[in-house]
Amino acid sequence: MNFEHETLVSFAKSWGLFYLIAMAVGVLIYTFWPSNRKRFARAKDSILDEDDKPWK
Repeated sequence: MNFEHETLVSFAKSWGLFYLIAMAVGVLIYTFWPSNRKRFARAKDSILDEDDKPWK
C-alpha cells in the first residue's frame, strides 16, 4: 500500500479532530461524574489544609 502525503495529511486532520473531541468529551464526563465529586472536593480542600499561613 502506497499512501501519498496528502492522503495521510487529510486522514490525520479529519480523524485527529474526532479523536481530540472524543478525548475532551471523555475528560468532561469523568470530571463531572457524580461519584468523582468527593475525590475532587478533597483535592480542592487539601491544598489549604496545612499551609494556611504566610510563608516565612
